[in-house]
Amino acid sequence: MNIAVLKNNLKEALGIVSGARKENSQLPILKNILLETRDDGIYMSATDLEIGMHHKIAGKVVEKGRIALPYGVISQIINNLSFERVSLETKGSALMVEADNYKAKITTTPPDDFPIIPSVSNIAPEFKIDTQLFLDALQNVSVACQVSDFRPELSGVLMHIKNGSIHLVATDSFRLAKQEISDKKIKTDFDGELSCIIPLRTVQEVIRVYSGKKQDTLSFSIDENQIAFVSETTTIVSRRINGNFPDYEAVIPALYDAEVSVKKEDIISALKLTSSLANRLFEVRFMLDEDMKYIKLISSSSEFGESEYMLPVKASGQKLEISFNWRFVLDGLKGIKTDTVFLGLNNEQKPNVIKSATDTGYVYVLTSIKTN
Repeated sequence: MNIAVLKNNLKEALGIVSGARKENSQLPILKNILLETRDDGIYMSATDLEIGMHHKIAGKVVEKGRIALPYGVISQIINNLSFERVSLETKGSALMVEADNYKAKITTTPPDDFPIIPSVSNIAPEFKIDTQLFLDALQNVSVACQVSDFRPELSGVLMHIKNGSIHLVATDSFRLAKQEISDKKIKTDFDGELSCIIPLRTVQEVIRVYSGKKQDTLSFSIDENQIAFVSETTTIVSRRINGNFPDYEAVIPALYDAEVSVKKEDIISALKLTSSLANRLFEVRFMLDEDMKYIKLISSSSEFGESEYMLPVKASGQKLEISFNWRFVLDGLKGIKTDTVFLGLNNEQKPNVIKSATDTGYVYVLTSIKTN
């Protein structure tokens, strides 16, 4: 192999595929990346056997080939080069790196030892969607996801496709976040129903890799074992999580003891201020009186003291007093894009809802903290 590339293109590629490698793996080959030429250009790949990535690099191919080389070594060299043009050429089992007055010889691994990154079936349904819209939706729901060894089905984000729409859902059993993406914003020939649980780490890598990219459209395909995300330059292939995701529709309450409308920025400011004196449970009490004009936010700590905030609201229903983990409330509020927030509040035996007052696409369900 003999190729010429720009340092910044190599640096970008190394940063992208870094999320798929496994530095602490007992398999030494997983500490390597695969550099290869294909008919349509130069590619860098990495995998940890659960996630695999391919990234296309702009450059000149003088001679085709493929090699596996240690990520840590090549990354340190490229990140510290001060020269823009880099030449990479294989000589025997070594890779020669040259840039102006710098030369290095890197010992490589046989490329056939590098694991094959699986591809999604050619007949798998394909979907195309606005990249930023999809990333925002993943970000909104992933805050409610937590890796669990006991319930692996909760360790990822459910993608439920039905009636042409996509429902993204995540829960850690204390809270649940759901984001619906309308069929009008999705391009596909698929007209059936399909569910797939995407591992949380994959979701995080998709958000990291595709954020800030110039590509307006992201494609993804799903088969029985994998899901693949594809842009013009980068492909992420991930295994699916097996298991039955909880019936999320049954968790979302339809009736509330009290309904509250409040300005988003006002309640965020109130939470941040009140939480400064919250206890170790991160508890903030919400008190709604009969006049329905204010919610009182109260926090107290035996170590530091107590605080109280009177938050103006528009409300109806019955008076109540419930406690929340303020960080969980804040996570739900961040997913709302409108100025006004709707709170559907219930007693301690029923879940509560945070959503936009006008946009029904996002719903955040939260249980309260049980108090004596």
